[in-house]
Amino acid sequence: MQFVHINDIAIHYDILRAGDDRPVIVFINSLGTDSRIWHHVLPKLAEDYTILTYDKRGHGLSGLGNPPYSIADHAADLAGLLDHLQLSQVVVCGLSVGGLIAQGLYAARPDLVKALVLSNTAHKIGTAEMWAARIATVEEKGIGSILDAIMERWFTEPFRKPENAAYQGYCHMLVRQPTFGYSGTCAAIRDADFTEAASKITVPVLCIVGREDGSTPPEVVKSLADLIPGSRYEIIEGAAHIPCVETPAAHAALIRGFIEQLDKE
Repeated sequence: MQFVHINDIAIHYDILRAGDDRPVIVFINSLGTDSRIWHHVLPKLAEDYTILTYDKRGHGLSGLGNPPYSIADHAADLAGLLDHLQLSQVVVCGLSVGGLIAQGLYAARPDLVKALVLSNTAHKIGTAEMWAARIATVEEKGIGSILDAIMERWFTEPFRKPENAAYQGYCHMLVRQPTFGYSGTCAAIRDADFTEAASKITVPVLCIVGREDGSTPPEVVKSLADLIPGSRYEIIEGAAHIPCVETPAAHAALIRGFIEQLDKE
């Protein structure tokens, strides 16, 4: 567990180094989660790749800063962290808002990006009205007031069992995020639109979605893939919005296969 001041906040990060000659994968977590969502994916990749995880501002152990945020704020934090660690030409894997941050990083600092894995995300997520309503609700009533609705989008029905301790743990993760870090990132999603920028991406891209994703359904992720020249599109069965939790082996296998193909090109 490590910390560094980037821009106006302390960023929490962890890096697992596999060797100077190994590709680097950066994982960006989703709204209302922290870097622990990648816990079951990392062991399947860490022997062969250097792995960087971190908590975006307003989440986990990173600082709150001054919400509301923009995707540019989040992307600048990641660029600053990569510069601090002297890393470039990394494979960036972003989930949900993490995928928007990945697109924002590429738009601002393409020198840092070798390839993109855009998981359960889109070029634009939701509507301004939807996000305004969510911001108002969580700031008035707390994140717990939307817990059940969010969990129905995040996880499949078999996972959402009261006796499933892991499910309870991810419920706790959501409600324990800072309220204004959550709502501030909702504002960033509300204002983000990479529809035009997506068509200009020239690095290799893999788009992934869970078959039962209720936040960014397969057709939404497919619309992103269709915008990006030469991108790959994969569906994971038995998963919803956070496949790295429900189906980590399948998620890791797609990422590994994508990177191995990069090495052959």
